[in-house]
Amino acid sequence: MLYKYTHSFLRSCREFWTILTGRSALREPAQIEAELDRHWDRLYQGLGYYKPPSSSSAQKVKEKKDVVQPLKDFGLRISKFLGLDEQQSVQLLQCYLQEDYRGTRDSLKVVLKDERQSQALLLKVADYYYEERMCLLRCVLLVLTYFQDERHPYRAEYCNCVNKLEKDLVSNYQPQLENLFRAEAPTWETHGNLMTERQVSRWFLQCLREQCLLLEIIFLYYAYFEISPPDLLSFTKMFKEQGFGLRQTNRHLVDKSMDTLVDRIGYLSSLILVEGMDIEFLHKCAPKINLHTLRPDESSPVIKRIGNTALQLEVFKYLSTMLKGLGVSGNNCTAITAKMCIYGLLSFVITSFEEETTQCSHLIDAACEVLSAPSLAKIFWEMPNMGLGMILDSAAGMFPHKIGPLLQLLTALLSNKSAVKKVYNFLDKMSFYTQVYKHKPNDIISKDDGTLWRRQTPKLLYPLGAGQTNLWMPQGVFGQVMIGGEQGYVVRWDYSYSSWTLFTCAEVPILDLVHKFISTDWNVSDCLLPLTSRIYMLLQRLTSVINPPVDVIASCVNCLSVLAARMPVKVWSSLHHTGFLPFASSPLTSMAQCVSAEGMKAGNYGNLLVQIEQPRGEYAVTIAFLRLITTLVKGQLGSTQNKGLIPCVLLVLKEMLPTYHKWRYNTYGVRERIGCLILELIHAILNLSPEGVDQGSTPTLQSLCIYSLANTEAGQAVVNIMGVGVDTIDVVLAAQPSSCGSEGPGQVLIQTVKLAFSVTNNVIRLKPPSDVVSPLEQALTQHGGHGNNLIVVLAKYIYHKHDPALPRLAIQLLKRLATVAPMSVYACLGSDAAAIRDAFLTRLQSKTEDMRIKVMILEFLTVAVETQPGLIELFLNLEVKDGNEGSKEFLLGEWSCLHAVLDLIDSKQQGKYWCPPLLHRAALAFLLALWQDRRDSAISVLFFFFFFFFFFFLSSLTTPLFATLTPPSDTTEPCVLETCAFVMKIIGLEIYYVVGGSLEQSLKDGLQKFSNMRRYEYWSQYVKSLVCYVTEMEEEGICYLPETQILISAWRMLLILSTSHSGVMQLTEDSTKLKLFMDVLDGTKAALTTPTSVPCLRLGSMMATLLLILLSQWRRSPDILSPLSLILESVLQADQQMEKTKAKIFSALISVLQIQGLNSGDISQLPQLLSCVCETVKDEALALADNTRRLNQMGDTMEDEDSMETDSPRGPQKDQRDGVCVLALHLAKELCRTDEDGEHWVSVIRKVPVLPSVLSAVELSLRCKHNLYFTEAALHLLLTLARTPQGAAAVAGAGVIQTICLPLLGVYEVSSNGSSQSFSRKSQDSACWPGVYRLCMSLMESLIKTLRYNFINEALDFVGVHQERILQCLNAVRTVQSLACLDEADHTVGFLLQLSSFCKEWQFHLPRLLRDVQVNLCYLCQTCTYLLHSKKMLHHFLQTKNGEALPPGPLPRTQRPPQTPSKQAAGGGEREEAEQKALLAVQCSLLKILSKTLATLQHFTPDCCQILLDQCMDLAEYRTLFVLSFTTPAFDPDVAPSFGTLLATINVALSMLSEMEKKKEPIIIIVLILTCCSLFFRSLLMFTMENCFYVLISQAVRCLKDPSILPRDKQRLKQELSSELSTLLSSLSRHFRRGSPSSPATQSKPPTPGSKVSHEGQEPIIQLVQAFVRLVQR
Repeated sequence: MLYKYTHSFLRSCREFWTILTGRSALREPAQIEAELDRHWDRLYQGLGYYKPPSSSSAQKVKEKKDVVQPLKDFGLRISKFLGLDEQQSVQLLQCYLQEDYRGTRDSLKVVLKDERQSQALLLKVADYYYEERMCLLRCVLLVLTYFQDERHPYRAEYCNCVNKLEKDLVSNYQPQLENLFRAEAPTWETHGNLMTERQVSRWFLQCLREQCLLLEIIFLYYAYFEISPPDLLSFTKMFKEQGFGLRQTNRHLVDKSMDTLVDRIGYLSSLILVEGMDIEFLHKCAPKINLHTLRPDESSPVIKRIGNTALQLEVFKYLSTMLKGLGVSGNNCTAITAKMCIYGLLSFVITSFEEETTQCSHLIDAACEVLSAPSLAKIFWEMPNMGLGMILDSAAGMFPHKIGPLLQLLTALLSNKSAVKKVYNFLDKMSFYTQVYKHKPNDIISKDDGTLWRRQTPKLLYPLGAGQTNLWMPQGVFGQVMIGGEQGYVVRWDYSYSSWTLFTCAEVPILDLVHKFISTDWNVSDCLLPLTSRIYMLLQRLTSVINPPVDVIASCVNCLSVLAARMPVKVWSSLHHTGFLPFASSPLTSMAQCVSAEGMKAGNYGNLLVQIEQPRGEYAVTIAFLRLITTLVKGQLGSTQNKGLIPCVLLVLKEMLPTYHKWRYNTYGVRERIGCLILELIHAILNLSPEGVDQGSTPTLQSLCIYSLANTEAGQAVVNIMGVGVDTIDVVLAAQPSSCGSEGPGQVLIQTVKLAFSVTNNVIRLKPPSDVVSPLEQALTQHGGHGNNLIVVLAKYIYHKHDPALPRLAIQLLKRLATVAPMSVYACLGSDAAAIRDAFLTRLQSKTEDMRIKVMILEFLTVAVETQPGLIELFLNLEVKDGNEGSKEFLLGEWSCLHAVLDLIDSKQQGKYWCPPLLHRAALAFLLALWQDRRDSAISVLFFFFFFFFFFFLSSLTTPLFATLTPPSDTTEPCVLETCAFVMKIIGLEIYYVVGGSLEQSLKDGLQKFSNMRRYEYWSQYVKSLVCYVTEMEEEGICYLPETQILISAWRMLLILSTSHSGVMQLTEDSTKLKLFMDVLDGTKAALTTPTSVPCLRLGSMMATLLLILLSQWRRSPDILSPLSLILESVLQADQQMEKTKAKIFSALISVLQIQGLNSGDISQLPQLLSCVCETVKDEALALADNTRRLNQMGDTMEDEDSMETDSPRGPQKDQRDGVCVLALHLAKELCRTDEDGEHWVSVIRKVPVLPSVLSAVELSLRCKHNLYFTEAALHLLLTLARTPQGAAAVAGAGVIQTICLPLLGVYEVSSNGSSQSFSRKSQDSACWPGVYRLCMSLMESLIKTLRYNFINEALDFVGVHQERILQCLNAVRTVQSLACLDEADHTVGFLLQLSSFCKEWQFHLPRLLRDVQVNLCYLCQTCTYLLHSKKMLHHFLQTKNGEALPPGPLPRTQRPPQTPSKQAAGGGEREEAEQKALLAVQCSLLKILSKTLATLQHFTPDCCQILLDQCMDLAEYRTLFVLSFTTPAFDPDVAPSFGTLLATINVALSMLSEMEKKKEPIIIIVLILTCCSLFFRSLLMFTMENCFYVLISQAVRCLKDPSILPRDKQRLKQELSSELSTLLSSLSRHFRRGSPSSPATQSKPPTPGSKVSHEGQEPIIQLVQAFVRLVQR
């Protein structure tokens, strides 16, 4: 290998620094301590760790065998160029290749061979080396900074390290500082041709930066440890020699950009000397020294000369400048330490020298810088009369004549809350009032020497206005004349007053003081209300003048920003009327109006920005304005004052964001600060909660930002910010001072880019879906040449190492773009794809990398599995293995992401710091994505590794975490739930996709182990307890709903899979299934019976789905009606609308009742269930009727939505197959069927008006032809009720005939010519309106069968209304033999059979219809006989006319390979079998129709006994139904039915009986198809023959007795019948001797199989036929 992963034996200084700062995966104190011990030698040696070249080192490099020769050669070049040890040069190169190299291994080979490219690589390694040296010093500085900070988490570890370094640190680092100062600049002669002037300048810049860091380390060291006098003298000489940084050996190389570093060297050198003098010790000794020797008149000339020189050199100005410089760009600890050092110096000087000699403004500035440190302000108030306290007293003595110094000092002292009260009280109780007079006033009395004045009259100092107390100086006040003479007088009056009263009426510059007050401690704001309330008026007045004071305006806005954080409404209402903010002159109504800025005014701020700030290049007001608007948005105003804030935000989006980078700037860093503040404002708007955003048509702040960023120049500006790139950020960071804190230009730029990432991500997420690609999306996804597109820039942020959040947010945006953008990320990356992949994987494999970056990388790859096929193939890096021809085997490439993923899921890695649970979860989510996307090549490679993990999961992960049944309340890592869920889903997908017999043995063994360890029971119990815990604790906000839902979903998938793959999954024990089922039931009950939030109810809905599926698949129903009833009551009473959940509970109850059957005994919950269900049916039916009326008026229908999980808020009631209304009707039907005697449902129906509601909705549905499913379900319920006398009476009494009789006309079409084209050829199982008609026919049949004469009038009304359809139906069997048509004919004939019992009533009311029905029934009998007789003809009709009745052939479930001839033959056999089944089904339907037809005709012909025995019978009462003919029945409708038809019918029945005796297999098929037993089928044949004999005999006797028939015809009739019937009797007798069953008409219970009839004369039908034969033979 050309280069290896080097973390195992070498850690770079930058990585070491990242670890110490807590930005890596190593964050435990023990880990930090181990790292410090491991690299202590580096900290001890400092820059001396890097050795100069040596021949011995070069020889060792040449002898090294684990490094390839090209790297050795290049390492020697590095050694010469940098003057670095050869071995360290090779190590440096290895670290660089691991961390910073932006290419692939193959590209490195090319680079090392090419001279120009190798030179560029050498310069990059040099930059990396310089950064390594800086990071080493930063590590030492970091340890020194925090080793005594009690708040730091690693203080103890840092302290131990400093204790080891204490003695030798300065002795080691001081020579390094001298070497840097005296080092000669490298030249091309000594370091090679690459050492150009630019590289020499770069070397010297590094030299200065290292000096700064070394001096900073030494300064911090001496702040904690005492410096010895020799060392102090040594440093003094060295600093004097180098002129405090100004006399560098290579000072000719200093350019303007290095001045800051040179100044910093001087500052730190001075601080070291001051710290070494131990001023604090001198201060303590000061009282013991005769300070009078320091007075000007008594001091020596040397002391005077020193003091004068110090003042002439502006020492105080230098100190002030130094503290400001260190405070802005330096380490916070260094700046505070410097202030403490200077505090002691200033205190000593002020205490020791006369006050007059130290009075100057620079001293005040220096004192303010010192006192801004919170700790020093606290010390100051402990000794207010000493040191710097004397300056405060002096400034107070000149107040209010000189107001600036006092306010400046007090503002600096407001650094913490404890100082606020002291400063407020100080100003509230002033003792002196200093005034200046040009001339002595007349109302003054003075002493003889003129040093003391006394006021004779009161003096009005400031008028406060009407109604307020004025500020008066009373009579008799004494005043000390400080300065007097001809030039004027300065008098200090001994007068006590409150400065706050003075501030109220006098226009003094106190805004900065007020701002500091309220920002430090909000509680004092009430006391300052008289001042803060005037800010609005002041702001209005100042912004309207010609030349406004920008600084004062900025201070006003800053004060308002602090106030707005606590009371945004008050600030907004007051500020809104000042004219300062932009506003709209007309109401905002549309987005187009907002974007065009129509009617928008910029306000005073907008004018000030354009006219004052932009020309000057100073933007204090703009910065304050942006902070104010952001504060208002983050308050409640972001939601409540959308319209008012829109003009302000629009100004930012339209006028500032697109152009701010082009403005003029006087100060470096302000532009970056403004960009950051703009994006902070937009980010705050985009993160407003959805509940608070107005959803109306008027634009909101959020919608305005989304639209502007997506469609205007503002979006392009954000894109430009993201396009800054990692290289520019690295350059800015490198240009910062060495130890710059969190507020440097680099950090601000990083924060700005991060905000741009977040803003773009949110815009894409929140943008309304549209078919048109927005300009923002175009800019994000456009392909640019030479790697110039944004995707490459985003991906290259992976190289950034300073702030882990920057690459993480960049990857997050890439993930979003990979999901929603129509583009190929792989194509956008171009030639950089492989190098970027290597960088991604390097960070993913690093054990010290920040965990959140790793998680984001895995999430990005997880998304890419589905949306970016090219990219995921790049990361999978699968290589084809040379194998057999025609088959492909894959291996993992060296740069495959699967290596890292497999490491993360390895059982040995769990619990290690580099594999926390969240990262483990992300790795499994990636694997799950591979399975879901069916990446078979990757899965095949992973299979062995994955199931090795599977065993770990069962034994190592599951048992330690949950074996002791740890309650879910103790779960600290909710992502563990997702981890388990992902494993379950992967196992389930593997079982589902792979055929059971093809499963890997490892998986089978794992599932067996899973079952043997009782893991099914454990997980079932855990899921149940988890649901219960989440439900209980959801209101307290401490549950894990998303993770719980994912786990339940996975567990549900496994259980559902087990219902069809129980053998594979080893879930076959009934006891285990019962335990799992009851746990699911308990979980459902817990989630749905406790009043909880919508998410918890959604959880219950998921459990209810699983309950329903298990119930329907396992078909085991323990006694669960009671809990289901409780769940149903709770769901029905819930406030939230849970239609889907209700439907699932209804379905579960239906399944339970169906499983238990009618013999389940009494159900205790029946009355309660009936009441609930009937109430639901009533309410749902009324709601459905209302919605149907509304839709009918609108003339439109609404689309149905179907979702398995979610319960959407209830809208208009819909008709759905699985809707609540339909299922409630079915449940009511099952309950009524269970309550056979009607003991309960009768009382419930009386209490609840369910039947009127249902019938009303049915009538409306039939009229509008809507609500098909509801109508079918309602008719099923009515049909069930109609089977009992009580139910039939209730249904009839509710007006069922009025409900369905006339409206039913609209559900079918009657053709004018009587054809049967309107009859459906579809299956009778599918829901359709003809099916509704058939149900109505069955309902009529059941009602008349139950109620008899009580329903005859209604039945006749029904048959009269629908006579055309009835006659068409009877005639249609001849042309349409679909099962649906035959089913309708069956129901129609059944109804006519019941109605035929009332022939006289029928004859009286509808005589013509009766005749038509009789004729059509005879023809129907002829048709059925013909079709049953001619199977070939029937088969032909089914194929040609009713193609839908036959399946086209077996439909394979999965795609099959091309079939061989044998397989084709097998397929043909399957088709033949399917056709045979369809034929037999039609034959069975025809036989049922035939039997009912003959039974009906029996009522239309004379009674056999009566006509045989009664000689006086009136034959005219009965018509002749069959003509005197004995020909075979024809299919021609012109051929009338005859006696031959009846004889043929008997022959067909006998032949079918014979066929059943000879061939048993078709009978088995019939049993399977028709779901009826063979005995019933035989009985049906016998019933048909009996009725046929009966009709034949009756009609024959009628003909024989009919005088209108010729004797010749009667004789022929006797002969034919005698012959035919004798033959039939012999055949029939043989069947009875074999044990054929009797007819159901003559026997209530069929004989047992195999039983024989002893005497054939015992069969009544044979006796009847024999008697008739004897009659005709006479």
